[in-house]
Amino acid sequence: MGIYAVTGGSHGIGAKTVELLKKEGHEVINIDLLKGDITADLTTLEGRQKVIDELHALHPEGLDGLILSAAVSGACGSLTKIISLNYFGAVSVIKGTYDLLEKKHGCCVAVSSNVISQDIARMDIADLLNNNSDDEHKIRSVVSSLDASDLSVGNSIYAASKYALARWVRRHSASYAANGVRINAVAPGNVGSAMTATMSHSAKASLNALPIPTRYGQETFMDPKEIALAIVFLASEKACGINGIVLFVDGGTDALLNTEKVY
Repeated sequence: MGIYAVTGGSHGIGAKTVELLKKEGHEVINIDLLKGDITADLTTLEGRQKVIDELHALHPEGLDGLILSAAVSGACGSLTKIISLNYFGAVSVIKGTYDLLEKKHGCCVAVSSNVISQDIARMDIADLLNNNSDDEHKIRSVVSSLDASDLSVGNSIYAASKYALARWVRRHSASYAANGVRINAVAPGNVGSAMTATMSHSAKASLNALPIPTRYGQETFMDPKEIALAIVFLASEKACGINGIVLFVDGGTDALLNTEKVY
């Protein structure tokens, strides 16, 4: 059995992923702000380094898999937190544990979002993230000048963070795989989770207006298990030939909205 690390493993998609991996007999290290096997704030440099150091101390022999699930929504009230957790938190942990994955020819799965195909992302911010990713302070300064009270702004920054993360995965997939480390992303649709539980009635109604084909006629979000099953598959030997993809796990919403796009 393998050794897996999961960020955001105390709730939602991350928690279900931890559960499924454990059911398969794997050792799983939950990395979370609260109640984790490793507790750390991934919005900070210190928190990220703590995770990297503790994973090296716990398993110097290497990791079989790393799943990056920790994130906040566009409604969290802090645009800088969205950027620091959703993008920098994920990328920093990937980079910092790459040597552990390389030792065991492990794999990495990053959780993006299907909003990346819906033309709501601030692409200038996504481009800043991907092309100036060593200057988190500068990008946080740019984002902090925007109106955090406007939900549409928050959602556009959330989409940008998830777009940039998916693009980072694509850009690095070839070089990582050449050294034995597969890296992929999943793009979930609307999922019943702590994020959606706190939404207003009107916000939920807006989301339900965007149909999920596999939920036709039902006013319900997808179950976190549906996403976790895809993550566990990508992290397994069954997906050994899959590298550099962004797998939409959204019940067919992306196909519905973008029927003419096949790539």
